[in-house]
Amino acid sequence: MYRIKTMNKIAAAGLNQLPKERYQISDEFEQYEGAIVRSAKLHGMDFPPELLAVARAGAGTNNIPIDRCNKAGVVVFNTPGANANAVKELVIASMLYSSRDIMGGADWVKEQVAAGVDVTTVVEKGKAAFAGPELAGKTLGIIGLGAIGAKVANACIALGMKVIGYDPFLSVDAALGLDIHVKHTTDLDVIYRNSDYITIHIPYNKETANTIDAEAISKMKGGVRLINLARGGLVNNDAIIAGLESGHVAKYVTDFPDNQLMACKNVIGTPHLGASTPESEENCAIMAAQQLKDYLENGIIINSVNMPQVTLARSGLCRVCVIHRNVPTILTAIMSSFSAAGMNIENMVNKSRKEMAYTVVDLDTRVSESMVNTIASLPNVIRVRALQ
Repeated sequence: MYRIKTMNKIAAAGLNQLPKERYQISDEFEQYEGAIVRSAKLHGMDFPPELLAVARAGAGTNNIPIDRCNKAGVVVFNTPGANANAVKELVIASMLYSSRDIMGGADWVKEQVAAGVDVTTVVEKGKAAFAGPELAGKTLGIIGLGAIGAKVANACIALGMKVIGYDPFLSVDAALGLDIHVKHTTDLDVIYRNSDYITIHIPYNKETANTIDAEAISKMKGGVRLINLARGGLVNNDAIIAGLESGHVAKYVTDFPDNQLMACKNVIGTPHLGASTPESEENCAIMAAQQLKDYLENGIIINSVNMPQVTLARSGLCRVCVIHRNVPTILTAIMSSFSAAGMNIENMVNKSRKEMAYTVVDLDTRVSESMVNTIASLPNVIRVRALQ
């Protein structure tokens, strides 16, 4: 029986993926093998030694201590693409209300009514203050052509826009899913020089922090409109405020508002609404639960942010899963341990991701606890599980 701790309220459609005969689910467990989280911050939380995996029902994992998970052999999953349609729709909405002051116009109408004015008599004169350009014919620059960026690109082609996408690591599958009219570039300056609108869809980490800084903004077209529904730290606050105050940036839409930004004119802040749809929350929860289940029961790793992707159909009587450091001779040491014990290997796979590696071995015999301890005692081995 696996114990799963929910760190946030998780959609029932996701939790229903975990059969009750094999899983207990609670938000009160102190000892647990798996966890499902949305936005709860886990950095200050003590993890039990039993914890095997954390599944994030969403794309970003900044709320999870990845380095600490690596040291403990805890697999961290996310759910890329599960909320892509919801974010895509909000990007389109952001482009519209960064162009035409829709929200300002709606507020103005309410103000007229509150002041006792017959609003029907003033709308024709008042509407000019809220006018703005159409999207059709304009150029959209997309930084990051992953699941969300690709959907945004295709949708905006359908809206009659020109689209340039930046992604130096564009996969074959992602490229095949793009509309043929989307232009791909590996040079960010191409995005900056040509775009009337720029939307950013990349992960936030040490390398991507402040991707949009003063230098980047200086290369952009005058009157550019920036949209950031990915992570706040991707855009430098001081740089974007300076760009807005000079008029070089027309509007900045962010799903990560703070007091500094909201004190600046022409900033539109939304309260992290990117994935806030019932469909998205269900999709993320289902995907997170399925990935957690696959790992706990079969050692399969899909969509991990800290471990390599590994899939292998079950064979033999026992599966041994080993998380270890990606160093020379470690694989030989693991295989030699099985050979010394007279165990025949039915099938195996080994994958690495930077300093982390993962080996799955299917054997034709059951594995004793002492055998597991033998593997676990090898230098650079972090965690061992035997799935009988």
